[in-house]
Amino acid sequence: MQDPHEGKIGELNRLRQQGKLDEVVAKAEALVRQHPHSAATWYILGEAFLDLGKGDAAKAAFQNAILIDPKNADAHVNLGVIQLAQGRLDEAIASFEKTIALKPESVEAQYNLGLAYQEQKSPVEAIAAYQRTLELMPDLTRAEVRLMRQRRLICDWGNSAEQERRIAQLGVRQAGPTPFAMLAMEDHPERQLIRSQVYAKENFLTSTSRFVRPRERPTTLRIGYFSGDFHDHAVMFLISGLFREHDRSRFNLSAYSFGQTRTGALRKSIEQEFSTFNDVAGMTGRELNALARRHKLDIAIDLSGYTQRARTSVFAQRVAPIQINYLGYPGTIGGSFMDYIVGDPTLIPETHRSHYSENVIYLPHTYQPNDNRRVISNIATSRRDFGLPEKGFVFCCFNQCYKITPREFDIWMRLLTKVEDSVLWLSGPDRFTKENLRREATARGVGSNRLVFARQLPPDVHLSRHRHADLFVDTFNYNAHTTASDALWSGLPVVTMVGEQFAARVAASLLNAAGLPELIAASEKEYESLIFELATSPEKLNAIRSKLEETKSSIPLFDTARYARDFERGLNRAYDLFLEGRSPEDIRVGET
Repeated sequence: MQDPHEGKIGELNRLRQQGKLDEVVAKAEALVRQHPHSAATWYILGEAFLDLGKGDAAKAAFQNAILIDPKNADAHVNLGVIQLAQGRLDEAIASFEKTIALKPESVEAQYNLGLAYQEQKSPVEAIAAYQRTLELMPDLTRAEVRLMRQRRLICDWGNSAEQERRIAQLGVRQAGPTPFAMLAMEDHPERQLIRSQVYAKENFLTSTSRFVRPRERPTTLRIGYFSGDFHDHAVMFLISGLFREHDRSRFNLSAYSFGQTRTGALRKSIEQEFSTFNDVAGMTGRELNALARRHKLDIAIDLSGYTQRARTSVFAQRVAPIQINYLGYPGTIGGSFMDYIVGDPTLIPETHRSHYSENVIYLPHTYQPNDNRRVISNIATSRRDFGLPEKGFVFCCFNQCYKITPREFDIWMRLLTKVEDSVLWLSGPDRFTKENLRREATARGVGSNRLVFARQLPPDVHLSRHRHADLFVDTFNYNAHTTASDALWSGLPVVTMVGEQFAARVAASLLNAAGLPELIAASEKEYESLIFELATSPEKLNAIRSKLEETKSSIPLFDTARYARDFERGLNRAYDLFLEGRSPEDIRVGET
């Protein structure tokens, strides 16, 4: 049935295309007051609210459209998008499935159904949804990347040769979901830069606004830390010590938290370290940008980058004269709006410098902060408590399983074959991952019982269980980051192979800062040989353990106060350049 207000709705659509969203809302609200039974008017009102980032208002408008016209497939899918953003996953799945029932050819509904299952930690269902999406639109890069990532999450390595061929092509011409999804798939810093540049260009409008330089240097610099992870999260375990050690006479700290998790002991302690702690989870990008600008920040630090809860669009519109990509995302942002990335000489050597769009603040030891007050539980436990054999060598890798590729796994299985009574201790994934890894082990002639999976535990108990492992073995494309620091803080040596991109060089950075460069291999052959040597030479491994235990309190990796002073020197130099009217440039913080 034709809507009697078709002409007015056409006008509203034209206004929306012109970006005059406030005018669309005003006129549509007036129209629905006069004619409340027009599904089309409610629908366009919902679209305008959605464009403005007003989720609750958009949700109500789409629900009204559906009440009037239950077969409005577009209203169902948009309602599902809002429910997905609000974390109402069961409702979102129901909305997308309703859309598909009404409109089976809806690519948007199939793709978003995959996203909802992905958020629900239902990888098998997500994989099926992404496969159906690609059947409808075979060249949809974002669906192909997400499909690959879901397969990687459960260590489904089927058809790996074809996957490897496709990986090099993904995200370099048409943006995928986020560049983060590609970091574990290949170690190629040049392509990772291109992916970030393509993604930034396609997704963010960059502001050309400039900030007025003060006549005199302020006594204290106003620093804003932005993150969706201000809770019990890997990034916060690392950076909490830096927050504590910041010099309050020279730096005023503000936090901008856009995550949904607001509980936990770490969250409470972190809140106390800031002059102002702003919970901005419900704010639109425009509102968050306006709030930060009112606070007149001197430096804005993005701890999320292109990770799951990122608010990159806020930085694209500029919240401070100096903006820094730091810690949460192990790679370049690729946009002109990010001035600096924090690195170190191991992480970003001169030969790799061209693969980063930001200027680099080179810290002298390692880019990664650590909290030297992290508690390790002293509860007495045995190997048996964790499903480990009482005797035999325990190889350990607590990296998330999506980081594992057949390259590492082949080596680990050969080592299990060569080292009698040894086992491999992995982080505890879902049942699909366990089944796939056990099947892969069996295919390589290794009994599946030689894989042991660790369950999730409180942070202090997790740290203490490292004492039951003999050696931590690292992954290649995407190293152990927080997990490497966890192991070293717990006294467990880590063997890594230094790669090319940021994510593949972190463990080498940490080992250099720990005074253990002998545990860094330059090739897969050297990596395997070094691990075998340590696994079969107890005296050599014990010497490394003793060295780590004796020096732990003094090595740069765990000297939180020294790290804070070095980091602050980098911030001060970045601000001095701005104050002098100079463009950002690489900054090298000298060793102290």
